[in-house]
Amino acid sequence: MEGSVFAEAIAGFETAVGRQWVYTSEEDVELYKDAYSPFWGEPEERLVSAAVAPESVEQVQQVLRVANAHRIPIYPISTGRNLGYGGSAPVYSGSVVLDLKRMNRILEVSERNASCLVEPGVSYFDLYRHIRERGLKLWIDCPDPGWGSLIGNALDHGNGYTMAPYRDHFGAHCGMEVVLANGELVRTGMGALPGAKTWQQSKYGFGPDIDGLFSQGNAGVVTKMGFWLMAEPEAYLSGTVQVYRHDDLAPLLDEFCALINSNGMTATTRLGSPLQLGRVFGIPPDPEHAALLDNPDVTPAELERYGMTHDLPYWTVDLKFYGGVEVVEAQWAHAVRRFTQKLPEARFSKGELVRFPLTDTQAAQVMDKASLGIPSLGAFFVGARSDANPVPSHGHFWLSPIIPLSAPDVLEAQKVFAQAFRDWGIRPLYRTLPQLYHPRAFYLLFGFALSEDAQTNRQTREIIRRMIKLAADHGWGEYRTAPAFMDDIMNVYSFNNHALLRLHERIKDAVDPNGILSAGRYGIWPKHLRKPAA
Repeated sequence: MEGSVFAEAIAGFETAVGRQWVYTSEEDVELYKDAYSPFWGEPEERLVSAAVAPESVEQVQQVLRVANAHRIPIYPISTGRNLGYGGSAPVYSGSVVLDLKRMNRILEVSERNASCLVEPGVSYFDLYRHIRERGLKLWIDCPDPGWGSLIGNALDHGNGYTMAPYRDHFGAHCGMEVVLANGELVRTGMGALPGAKTWQQSKYGFGPDIDGLFSQGNAGVVTKMGFWLMAEPEAYLSGTVQVYRHDDLAPLLDEFCALINSNGMTATTRLGSPLQLGRVFGIPPDPEHAALLDNPDVTPAELERYGMTHDLPYWTVDLKFYGGVEVVEAQWAHAVRRFTQKLPEARFSKGELVRFPLTDTQAAQVMDKASLGIPSLGAFFVGARSDANPVPSHGHFWLSPIIPLSAPDVLEAQKVFAQAFRDWGIRPLYRTLPQLYHPRAFYLLFGFALSEDAQTNRQTREIIRRMIKLAADHGWGEYRTAPAFMDDIMNVYSFNNHALLRLHERIKDAVDPNGILSAGRYGIWPKHLRKPAA
């Protein structure tokens, strides 16, 4: 790009939003690097040429018109705090970041309809405080980092921890306002009807539903988005099912699946294995247990014997219920009865019944905040930049394959990845047993530490690419990723000679012919930057 063209574009951005909201100094643009970059200090580092921070949808429109006229690549962010998945850095180096943090108005919250309408800069903390300050009987559903944007997290298919449908953040949205690459303004769902009174109540409106084009994609800039909120329940009750034999996993998950499919339990939960993971409530294993875990040839029978002797379950499943006091008690009793029928030796640990509303003091004392719709930053104790962590880290990033909700698949995934880690001589910073974020499938989360050493990061990136291919070979695909691996993951979604990607590209060419918006986001590139699929 010629310097004169870029200078003209910067002048146009300054006219649109004011000179003080256009950032071009090295000190300013440094803030838009990925704080957890896997390319730290390398030539492949994703760099920003400038940033522009509009305050209104009209300013967004003008910025995109200027960018379109000069063919300047633009990369929109909401709050830019998507740490572990790319942060505020663009996929395509040299892009101008469209920073929407100043667009932080909560436009509407309806207690009666349990809905809200917000701008991209509104964080989970912002909406939670708004609701608490007004005493509204509503809950938000939040991901682990509460400083993130509702819109940004939903568009990246983020998830939370309360009930369905609220824990699927994109699934819980209702209506968008979008600025297209040419500056044209579009509203989806009932918002396309001037004066509509049900924009946040009815998702689909009339005609094809196109909202998905703007999630994990680059077809437009979302400037407003509605969400369904959760009415505050009367009570919350949680508990754990515990089984002690390796072969208990199949009946445990069969009954769990039946419970989920019949809406007997609709919250995010996880499969646990204190016996295999060797850490219960933060307490490290004793020497005998540690020796078993360090033995790659240890058998399930050996672990079972240790677990029986020390009252340590082989498998656990957490259950969470929301509703009236008599309802959650009945749901717990129903779950216990069902599991006991299949697993007579199962044990159950019932938690304390929590009643709402909570005072501010009570809310501050809650340990499992996300399950009660309370945002926090507690998750950043894992993989934050620190030399004090068990594995010194310059940050982390995540790999998240999706596997079926069944015992054979869980055991296969454990075996496949454990063998790969042994063969490759690595140990992830963080890994989970399957977690249930969506109703019908498990997610596995693997966290990998980043380093200030370029060679170490190159080796880690290669391991990630091998894991993506290994997972795909077994029919397991990732649901989101950092910019460094978007092409790799899109490349394994290759049915019928990459027909899905080719469809994305045709849509991209139609709605953004100059290819200015979020080039490369989720593997979707404009024509002039496109490479043949491998």
